[in-house]
Amino acid sequence: MDLTLTLACLAAVSILCQWFSWWVKLPAILFLILSGIIAGPVMGWLDPDQLFGDFLFPFVSLSVAIILFEGSLTLEASQIRGLTKVIQRLTIVGAITTLVVVCIGTKFFMDLPWSICLLFGALMVVTGPTVVVPMLRTIRPNSNISSVLRWEGIIIDTVGALFAVVVYEFIVSSLKGDGILSSLVVFGQMLCVGFFFGLMGGWLLGIALRKYWLPEYLHNLATLATVTCVFAVSNTLQHESGLLAVTAMGMLLANTKGVSIKEILNFKESLTLVFISGLFIVLAARIDADDLLMLGFGGVAVFLIVQFVARPIGVMLSTLGSQLTWQERFMIAWIGPRGIVAAAVAALFALRLAEEGFPHANYLVPLTFLVIMGTVIFQSATAGFLARLLGVADPEPSGFLIIGANPVARAISAALKQNGFRTLVTDSSWDNISAARMEGLDTYFGNVVSEHADQHLDLLGLGYVLAISPQRDLNVIACMRYKNEFGSGNVFTMLTSQDIKLDSKHQASWEHRGNILFSSEMTFGKMASLLAKGHGIHTTLLTDTFTFERYLEKWPDAMLLFALDLKGKIHIFYIGSTIKPISGWKVISLIESGSKASSVTVNGSVATGAGEKSTAALPKQSDSDKNDDLPITELDV
Repeated sequence: MDLTLTLACLAAVSILCQWFSWWVKLPAILFLILSGIIAGPVMGWLDPDQLFGDFLFPFVSLSVAIILFEGSLTLEASQIRGLTKVIQRLTIVGAITTLVVVCIGTKFFMDLPWSICLLFGALMVVTGPTVVVPMLRTIRPNSNISSVLRWEGIIIDTVGALFAVVVYEFIVSSLKGDGILSSLVVFGQMLCVGFFFGLMGGWLLGIALRKYWLPEYLHNLATLATVTCVFAVSNTLQHESGLLAVTAMGMLLANTKGVSIKEILNFKESLTLVFISGLFIVLAARIDADDLLMLGFGGVAVFLIVQFVARPIGVMLSTLGSQLTWQERFMIAWIGPRGIVAAAVAALFALRLAEEGFPHANYLVPLTFLVIMGTVIFQSATAGFLARLLGVADPEPSGFLIIGANPVARAISAALKQNGFRTLVTDSSWDNISAARMEGLDTYFGNVVSEHADQHLDLLGLGYVLAISPQRDLNVIACMRYKNEFGSGNVFTMLTSQDIKLDSKHQASWEHRGNILFSSEMTFGKMASLLAKGHGIHTTLLTDTFTFERYLEKWPDAMLLFALDLKGKIHIFYIGSTIKPISGWKVISLIESGSKASSVTVNGSVATGAGEKSTAALPKQSDSDKNDDLPITELDV
């Protein structure tokens, strides 16, 4: 197949797998591996060795380096207060435990040479961000579990690669009679070279960014070039020290004050997504189906040891005396999928050992991929359910971060809260925050785009941003700040009177200010005025007879705010939205006080709002209304 066409097909399959994983709420790696197996050993459409030739392994190595660097950029020391010892133990005690247990298990069930078993045990130390981070994104465990697994996954990639290189050097050097001494020398050289070039590269790049030696548009390119140079030079001077170098470089940048890495991180996340998608498909396509079958029951037994023996023992020893609950420990022990680094290093060392004529080297790759597929498939299918069962999963991100604690923001927040949604109102005005707290609302006192907010703002369970401040510039800045975190489609802003007066050339663009809430006529000032005049926010249940059309006929001046569908999912009315509520949905609107129904008898029952006492009297019914099923209006705010 033509190389250009193959790359195009890889891109198409990659995005399809990523989209499908988002749709079914399962990690994308599962579908990427299956796609590679189908395209490679099953159908024979993709032969990576023939297609890419000598370029394959250098590309894999460089891609893994970029993936590790991106992951290490997220490792801020402030995230693991109280968990530092746990992570240190996991990357030392847990790693050694895994190596020993897997080595013994492989020898017992596969009867391979001890040297191959030791090398395979070193490879199984690696988990890695390529599989852990996408899995965490789907499972959404609490912050303790997420922080531990992310830090462990990134650091253990480097530790596992170091272990594997040292064991490989021991195997090769043992043929010459100086295995232990040579291995120790190689280990020391890798540490020295890797840390030196990693810290030096991070220090130089940090200075360049902090002192503005580079224009903004070159930040991403300069960072990518620095990463590749550091990796290549380090690897050239000491084989396989490059992964340590780029990890040290990323961690230094992430914890250097005065260096803004947000734009770099966003770029690297997109680049990493491309590399992860392509690499898993390509490496899975290299698997030989016959090699997998030759493993037999022994291969399955090795997977079970990795999942149910080595990982739990390592986590148990590493978390003794920690602040983690038993549920969190259990979840950490359950999640430990093997990833791209294990696959890439296994393929590389298997090839080299085969060239050396070492027996049974051909078992490394299929055994590694069997464990990768087993851990990814098993943990992807069970971890989400287990996290919810143990009560360590974060809630669905359906809550609202509301910029402003003014009367308008408080009224909207109260209506959302009474409908079961978490809200967090933020403001720099103590009077507004004090009033919000008196009304029982969750608050954050401070500037929502401050450094303090970045470190202390609790976004747990929040999925939307509503900028409802009379300060037009604050709304725009807040939307820009949280657009990447919440997604452009989940960031909304309310127009101010100034927005209406300004023409297009003086207004911020849509991509900066987010979607416009409610309608082009509903400004902050107008809504504040209506609330002051006695208008209220009400939730109304639609029925088969009282349809959305009847609702609009009955209350033609109602300002539509939100709608709740049959599954309880919220839909926001904004300029350009095409929401059409049906029977069973609830509509939340701003209604004039003289035209509302706050407690209405429907089919012989009386509905009031969530235990709240109505604050308005029933409207007088006309003769034409007496025989109609009226809506249930639940809330008065």
